[in-house]
Amino acid sequence: MTVLEASQSSDAIAAVHKASVVKNGAGYRAEQGSDYQPGVSAETVGSRSLWLGLITLPAGKRTRAHVHEYHETALYMLSGDEMELLTGDQLQFRDTVRPGDYIFIPANMLHVAVNRGEEPAVFIGSRNEATAQESVVLRPEMDCKVP
Repeated sequence: MTVLEASQSSDAIAAVHKASVVKNGAGYRAEQGSDYQPGVSAETVGSRSLWLGLITLPAGKRTRAHVHEYHETALYMLSGDEMELLTGDQLQFRDTVRPGDYIFIPANMLHVAVNRGEEPAVFIGSRNEATAQESVVLRPEMDCKVP
């Protein structure tokens, strides 16, 4: 039985008897446009409610307007130039994020991240949704609000 199979059974707590160490693995491009490299997730260690990994927004790129319908997200900016974070029902709030800053995005909060810099913006990210197929809902009608 794999760790993931064990985590999906009702005997998961009894089946997993040790901590897990996750080596660097394959990443993926998320639906909203940022690059994810999961460390702790349902897919890597059988986590039930936690995702932890690296999130990168390439230089000169932005995410699509979106919400994470059912989960909260916490981020810490490791490196890169400053990045813009637009939030609010009409994306009317603009914050500048720099290395060393923390970000909290509540569930169902419309947001767009914009990296106008020349360096990738790299974050440690965590959310209370363990799967790669997180509760993202794209809001394409709002993309035009961000130049």
